[in-house]
Amino acid sequence: MSKTVLVLVETVDDYLPMLEQAGYHLIRAPSPQLRADAIHRHAEEIDAVLTRGPLGLSATEIDALPRLQIICVIGAGYEQVDLAAAAARGITVTNGAGANAAAVADHTLALLLALLRDIPRADASTRRGEWNRVISPSVSGKRLGILGLGAVGLAIAKRAHLGFDMPVSYHSRTPRQDVPYAWFDSPRHLAEAVDILVVATPGGANTRHLVDAHVLQALGAEGYLVNIARASVVDTQALIAVLQRGQLAGAALDVFDDEPAVPDALKALPNTVLTPHVAGQSPEAARDTVALVLRNLQAFFAGEPVLTPVRP
Repeated sequence: MSKTVLVLVETVDDYLPMLEQAGYHLIRAPSPQLRADAIHRHAEEIDAVLTRGPLGLSATEIDALPRLQIICVIGAGYEQVDLAAAAARGITVTNGAGANAAAVADHTLALLLALLRDIPRADASTRRGEWNRVISPSVSGKRLGILGLGAVGLAIAKRAHLGFDMPVSYHSRTPRQDVPYAWFDSPRHLAEAVDILVVATPGGANTRHLVDAHVLQALGAEGYLVNIARASVVDTQALIAVLQRGQLAGAALDVFDDEPAVPDALKALPNTVLTPHVAGQSPEAARDTVALVLRNLQAFFAGEPVLTPVRP
């Protein structure tokens, strides 16, 4: 008997046929209304759910799906999935750790370069017929701090260290023994020691406003912030305040608190680079993400350990 997967995501459509070719029946529900309708109409059929961190799956929805056995989250973050409710039912949860790490790391370096070298404004002024040869800081040799050293953080560190000769430091809950980078015991101490702080840690209650006014002030007037993780990790109002006061040199953001809305204050600032949560999106990343989902589903329904389990 084929298994039925409720698909809540909207970013990997081109590669969902990989699941169908493997024999899975898909119910696509990429909008809130379609999602509610699908759960109401097909509750007795759904064996698995494919979601992503911000979309999640609530306890109420989990309770409404009596056949649900596994929740697969694309991307590393799973902050809106109710892990306690899943655990209470014995439902397995997996994530997409590492599947889009290369794409996110590439985008991070693109943001970093665009921010420090002032590429967007240089492009816009040149298109207007101006010739403003503004002197911008070099990237090579800058001290890079990474908040969170998982698959994405490691990919960023590798590119920065080997490609741009940047000394790399990081903060995580515990130091890693398998990397040559310096560990700091708090975000604030890390910010004090670097020129650029990259946020690459998962979202959720445990990391909310980990980068607060104190951390931003520690980064200083010549420091830069890049966030490709979750907006909740950074106190947005504190960030806007230090940027407006000239207490931070600039910020590049791919994530926002109320997507797709972006605060007007951020858009008005000349020292920001803003992209619409696309760091992890590329054809290659989408393909690898769905391939990992498929491998997790195949392993689970074969009674084997899943590849990327999320622990409650």
